[in-house]
Amino acid sequence: MTMKITRSLILCAAMAVISSCATLTMDTDTTVKSEQGVPGGEVVRNTTLDARVSGIDSSTREVSLVSRYGEAFKVTAGPEIKNFNQIRVGDYLKITLQERLLVRMAKPGEKLNDETWVSGKGAPRGAKPGAKVNSKEQYVATVTAIDAKKRKATLKFSDGSTGKFDVRSDIDLSKHHTGEKVLIRLTESLAVSMKKS
Repeated sequence: MTMKITRSLILCAAMAVISSCATLTMDTDTTVKSEQGVPGGEVVRNTTLDARVSGIDSSTREVSLVSRYGEAFKVTAGPEIKNFNQIRVGDYLKITLQERLLVRMAKPGEKLNDETWVSGKGAPRGAKPGAKVNSKEQYVATVTAIDAKKRKATLKFSDGSTGKFDVRSDIDLSKHHTGEKVLIRLTESLAVSMKKS
């Protein structure tokens, strides 16, 4: 199964910044929550990038930045960045990305569907550039096989694809059976802001 988020123009622009910063030091923390004996759980990862504007080329819309760790890099602001002329040398860029993956068994009789949505909001005209985008992808899978010896469950998704997944050692597989439904939900929240020095 491919978890590919459909992104708006704002999200594409912000993700381009993150992609161009792939070799930079970013602050990341990850938390994992699960309940003993209960299948599934939640993983939350927060990533933050802070940088200061060190130069601006208005003709090419290229912005030079220096991260809080002293790493220099450049990004190009596309036409979707409406308030480019508000950026000044010395301003601070902050990008925060929260990714949340939830996996749980469906409750008996619970109606669940695959779904995807994206919402976004840009900075008002005249303000410093910025954006906030939220996205969600949800998949519902059916348990088609359980291998208690290898502690693996086979899941089939609505598009016909299947996959084998490890099952934690604290889960009593004798209490589960084929035909059960599993909910997998990926949500992302991305915020990009530019503040005066």
